[in-house]
Amino acid sequence: MVQYGCIAHCTLEFVGDFVVCKGPSMEPTIFSEDVILTEHISPRFNRIQRGDVIIARSPTNPHHHICKRVTGVGGDKVKNGYRIHIVPKGHVWLEGDNALNSTDSRTFGSVPAGLIRGRAVCRLWPLSDVGRLDSLPTFQMDR
Repeated sequence: MVQYGCIAHCTLEFVGDFVVCKGPSMEPTIFSEDVILTEHISPRFNRIQRGDVIIARSPTNPHHHICKRVTGVGGDKVKNGYRIHIVPKGHVWLEGDNALNSTDSRTFGSVPAGLIRGRAVCRLWPLSDVGRLDSLPTFQMDR
Protein backbone atom coordinates (compact mmCIF):
# COMPACT_ATOMS: atom_id res chain seq x y z
CA MET A 1 0.00 0.00 0.00
CA VAL A 2 2.81 2.41 0.88
CA GLN A 3 4.49 1.60 -2.42
CA TYR A 4 1.35 2.53 -4.41
CA GLY A 5 1.04 5.72 -2.40
CA CYS A 6 4.62 6.67 -3.26
CA ILE A 7 4.02 5.95 -6.95
CA ALA A 8 0.82 8.03 -6.93
CA HIS A 9 2.57 10.91 -5.13
CA CYS A 10 5.51 10.94 -7.55
CA THR A 11 3.18 10.77 -10.56
CA LEU A 12 1.03 13.68 -9.35
CA GLU A 13 4.07 15.73 -8.31
CA PHE A 14 6.40 15.21 -11.28
CA VAL A 15 4.33 13.96 -14.24
CA GLY A 16 0.90 15.57 -14.12
CA ASP A 17 -2.30 16.07 -12.17
CA PHE A 18 -5.89 17.26 -12.32
CA VAL A 19 -6.95 20.86 -11.68
CA VAL A 20 -10.41 22.31 -11.05
CA CYS A 21 -10.41 25.81 -12.53
CA LYS A 22 -12.24 28.60 -10.74
CA GLY A 23 -13.29 32.00 -12.04
CA PRO A 24 -14.14 33.58 -15.38
CA SER A 25 -10.69 34.81 -16.48
CA MET A 26 -10.13 32.08 -19.10
CA GLU A 27 -13.61 32.08 -20.65
CA PRO A 28 -14.54 31.01 -23.31
CA THR A 29 -11.61 28.53 -23.38
CA ILE A 30 -12.02 27.25 -19.80
CA PHE A 31 -15.07 27.87 -17.62
CA SER A 32 -15.30 27.88 -13.83
CA GLU A 33 -15.55 24.32 -12.43
CA ASP A 34 -13.97 22.77 -15.56
CA VAL A 35 -11.52 19.98 -14.71
CA ILE A 36 -8.32 19.94 -16.74
CA LEU A 37 -5.40 17.56 -16.99
CA THR A 38 -2.00 19.21 -16.62
CA GLU A 39 1.49 17.92 -17.28
CA HIS A 40 4.53 19.01 -15.26
CA ILE A 41 7.29 18.02 -17.66
CA SER A 42 7.26 21.07 -19.98
CA PRO A 43 7.85 23.60 -17.17
CA ARG A 44 10.68 21.51 -15.71
CA PHE A 45 12.51 21.52 -19.05
CA ASN A 46 11.66 25.17 -19.88
CA ARG A 47 9.49 24.17 -22.83
CA ILE A 48 6.64 26.59 -22.20
CA GLN A 49 5.70 28.48 -25.36
CA ARG A 50 3.50 31.37 -26.39
CA GLY A 51 -0.10 30.18 -26.54
CA ASP A 52 0.23 27.51 -23.82
CA VAL A 53 -2.37 27.54 -21.04
CA ILE A 54 -0.56 27.09 -17.74
CA ILE A 55 -1.19 26.70 -14.03
CA ALA A 56 1.14 28.83 -11.89
CA ARG A 57 1.51 29.96 -8.32
CA SER A 58 0.03 33.44 -8.06
CA PRO A 59 2.75 36.11 -7.91
CA THR A 60 0.55 38.18 -5.58
CA ASN A 61 -0.62 35.38 -3.24
CA PRO A 62 1.58 32.27 -2.97
CA HIS A 63 -1.32 30.31 -1.46
CA HIS A 64 -3.32 30.51 -4.71
CA HIS A 65 -2.78 29.15 -8.20
CA ILE A 66 -3.80 30.87 -11.42
CA CYS A 67 -4.74 29.54 -14.84
CA LYS A 68 -3.63 31.84 -17.68
CA ARG A 69 -2.36 31.81 -21.25
CA VAL A 70 1.31 32.58 -22.00
CA THR A 71 1.32 35.53 -24.39
CA GLY A 72 5.00 36.40 -24.07
CA VAL A 73 8.26 34.68 -23.15
CA GLY A 74 11.69 36.03 -22.23
CA GLY A 75 12.84 38.68 -24.71
CA ASP A 76 9.37 39.35 -26.19
CA LYS A 77 7.88 42.82 -26.38
CA VAL A 78 4.28 42.93 -25.21
CA LYS A 79 1.84 45.81 -25.39
CA ASN A 80 -0.10 46.72 -22.27
CA GLY A 81 -2.39 49.61 -23.17
CA TYR A 82 -0.05 52.30 -24.49
CA ARG A 83 3.02 50.87 -22.78
CA ILE A 84 5.40 48.30 -24.21
CA HIS A 85 7.05 45.88 -21.80
CA ILE A 86 10.03 43.65 -22.51
CA VAL A 87 9.62 40.28 -20.83
CA PRO A 88 12.87 39.52 -18.93
CA LYS A 89 14.71 36.28 -19.56
CA GLY A 90 13.34 33.54 -17.30
CA HIS A 91 9.91 35.19 -17.13
CA VAL A 92 6.59 34.90 -18.96
CA TRP A 93 3.75 37.31 -19.67
CA LEU A 94 0.38 35.81 -18.69
CA GLU A 95 -3.07 36.93 -19.76
CA GLY A 96 -6.55 35.52 -19.31
CA ASP A 97 -8.58 34.92 -22.47
CA ASN A 98 -11.37 37.02 -20.92
CA ALA A 99 -9.47 40.33 -21.00
CA LEU A 100 -12.30 42.29 -19.41
CA ASN A 101 -12.41 40.02 -16.34
CA SER A 102 -8.86 38.85 -15.67
CA THR A 103 -6.17 39.84 -13.20
CA ASP A 104 -2.95 38.95 -14.98
CA SER A 105 0.39 40.37 -16.16
CA ARG A 106 -1.37 43.53 -17.27
CA THR A 107 -1.84 44.11 -13.53
CA PHE A 108 1.17 42.46 -11.85
CA GLY A 109 3.77 42.39 -14.66
CA SER A 110 5.85 39.52 -15.93
CA VAL A 111 5.97 36.32 -13.88
CA PRO A 112 9.06 34.22 -13.09
CA ALA A 113 8.90 30.96 -15.05
CA GLY A 114 9.76 29.15 -11.81
CA LEU A 115 6.21 29.80 -10.58
CA ILE A 116 4.74 27.67 -13.39
CA ARG A 117 3.37 24.40 -12.00
CA GLY A 118 2.04 22.73 -15.15
CA ARG A 119 0.81 23.08 -18.71
CA ALA A 120 -2.86 22.37 -19.42
CA VAL A 121 -3.27 19.47 -21.83
CA CYS A 122 -6.98 18.73 -22.03
CA ARG A 123 -10.35 19.29 -20.45
CA LEU A 124 -11.80 16.25 -18.65
CA TRP A 125 -15.01 17.75 -17.28
CA PRO A 126 -17.72 18.47 -18.25
CA LEU A 127 -17.95 15.35 -20.37
CA SER A 128 -19.70 17.25 -23.16
CA ASP A 129 -16.53 19.33 -23.66
CA VAL A 130 -13.79 16.70 -23.23
CA GLY A 131 -10.86 17.39 -25.52
CA ARG A 132 -7.45 18.92 -26.06
CA LEU A 133 -7.23 22.56 -25.12
CA ASP A 134 -4.93 23.44 -28.00
CA SER A 135 -7.62 22.29 -30.45
CA LEU A 136 -10.24 24.66 -29.02
CA PRO A 137 -10.85 28.04 -30.60
CA THR A 138 -9.06 30.77 -28.64
CA PHE A 139 -8.31 34.40 -29.14
CA GLN A 140 -5.87 35.32 -31.89
CA MET A 141 -2.40 36.10 -30.61
CA ASP A 142 -1.16 39.32 -32.20
CA ARG A 143 2.39 39.22 -30.91
